[in-house]
Amino acid sequence: MRIAVSATGGSLSAKVDPRFGRCAYFVMVDSKTMKISAFSNPAFQAAGGAGPAAANEVARNKVEVLLTGQVGGNAQQALEAAGIEIVTGVGGTVREAIEAFLTERKL
Repeated sequence: MRIAVSATGGSLSAKVDPRFGRCAYFVMVDSKTMKISAFSNPAFQAAGGAGPAAANEVARNKVEVLLTGQVGGNAQQALEAAGIEIVTGVGGTVREAIEAFLTERKL
């Protein structure tokens, strides 16, 4: 399963960014291989439409689950249309968020 976390930086030690559409990075983890990668959010400083643009980028990277603080309505619609599970209310570091999710799901 490919899990993405909205983050302030491109590493596991980065803080979870509570703003999905305006986060600086997405850190991805493949739960089967535990391979970690990161990509910058092209919508980080967009004048408008940051949420849907970020959602498109997440979908393009074949993410299955998104961990974040909050997601706006338009971004939520785009993520749901792409079949991406959204988990909100996430905080701490990227590592903590991923470990908590995997433990909760028993993955």
